[in-house]
Amino acid sequence: MSLSLPAAAPGPAFVHAHSPAPRWQDAAESCARTLAASGISANLGFVYVTDAHAGDLQSIVERLRERSGISHWVGTVGIGVCATGIEYLDQPAIVTLAGAFPEDGFRMLPAMVDPSALPEGLYACGEQDANLAVLHGDPSSRNLLQLIHGVAQRVSSGFAIGGLTSSRHAVWQVADTLSTAGVSGVLFGENVPVLTRLSQGCVPIGPRHRVTECHRNVAMKLDGKPALKVFDADVGQRLASDYRQAAAEVFAAITIRGSDTGDYMVRNLVGIDPQQQWVAVGDLLEPGSEIMFCRRDARSATEDLERVLASAREAIGSVPRGGLYFSCLGRGESLFGAGSVELALIAQHLGEFPLAGFFGNGEVSHDRLYGYTGVLLLFP
Repeated sequence: MSLSLPAAAPGPAFVHAHSPAPRWQDAAESCARTLAASGISANLGFVYVTDAHAGDLQSIVERLRERSGISHWVGTVGIGVCATGIEYLDQPAIVTLAGAFPEDGFRMLPAMVDPSALPEGLYACGEQDANLAVLHGDPSSRNLLQLIHGVAQRVSSGFAIGGLTSSRHAVWQVADTLSTAGVSGVLFGENVPVLTRLSQGCVPIGPRHRVTECHRNVAMKLDGKPALKVFDADVGQRLASDYRQAAAEVFAAITIRGSDTGDYMVRNLVGIDPQQQWVAVGDLLEPGSEIMFCRRDARSATEDLERVLASAREAIGSVPRGGLYFSCLGRGESLFGAGSVELALIAQHLGEFPLAGFFGNGEVSHDRLYGYTGVLLLFP
């Protein structure tokens, strides 16, 4: 499922800047100079830093705000970050994207940890409804799924996009101020044209199976048969004889009811019980739902990303003005190979345009949390 709000008039202007300088002061100064020199009167900035800079994120935001003149900032930390055509992984880096939005075109969404804090009606940007939420979230937050779903329900399109922080150090989010836990971000109004796309990173290795008996996240029977017996038949003899290796290579894809695109959410296998013939997955199951077993595959992931990018280019008809990209830590170099292949594909199919993003612990699209996907937000 994707969102497209066509432009009634030319969209915002954007500029991006990024730096792998080892010292945060040098990297932030370099980015701020580029943003300030653009001359576009940007009023909203996105900032993503690798976790080497996580402890200095407060200082980075203050430096960017002071030197660039952009007062509103939103972002988070990733073990990897990305910009136009390039990925920075396991090294110090800062990437930024700034846009000149209508003053009533966006609204900051401060950190929220309790779903009871959600408003009863729709969020507003000025005198119009908010149309889209860009969210960053703490993967360890207890109410994370309820918060994502709740925010999505309170924008007119029903769409939130974004990613979960990934860090070996401090887990920070930025929405003007720093916070941990819950979700935060920014809301865009209906006067900001946007387009979103989602690309899957795993390919099914067997047919869909109906969950006929389960308890919470444990599949007991699939299609009326012991779940592990169905699993063994799908994955083949090599993995069926080595469940430890199977858990490292195979995932469960929970299909989304009502999807007209065959959409699914990939979850890790978290347990196999050979005695009971049960399979446990990293999400709650319901009787009557459908799951497939799948694996990561670079070729199919590349084909799907290229399909998604071609669709986006056709929908926009020109090079985007700007964009954000939220990818999974299980993608990037570990899936596509070295050399920033994933980001190079975006530039190859959509052209060179200002883009920023990060590699996270999960991706948000529509009102759901995905894994092993790439989520793209474009500003036409």
